[in-house]
Amino acid sequence: MTNDDESRPRERSKALRRLESKLTKELLWIYILRLLQERPHYGYEIKELIVRRFNFAPATVSGYAIIYRLKSDGLIEEQIQNDSSRKYYGITEKGRIAMKDAKAFLTKTMDVVFDMTD
Repeated sequence: MTNDDESRPRERSKALRRLESKLTKELLWIYILRLLQERPHYGYEIKELIVRRFNFAPATVSGYAIIYRLKSDGLIEEQIQNDSSRKYYGITEKGRIAMKDAKAFLTKTMDVVFDMTD
């Protein structure tokens, strides 16, 4: 391998691209709850923050479907903000517990799966 080869970015395999999709778009609820841990946000704002903070762009419809599901599951709730017509969402205590449980699960999974990987 020459120095030129080392300076070029390595091409991502199909397997890695699938993993990235699974850990971003298919786990969108975790990213939404993470943002709501900071403060309440409205739907479109959540989508924009995901793009800026986590560097992927979920479909708008997907984001609202997940918000609806999180609300239905009691992990988030609608909140009124300063006479705004927008629907703001805030995380509930049940949502905070779900985040702790998700973190514990992912941490354990990482430790078990990558125990022999440098």
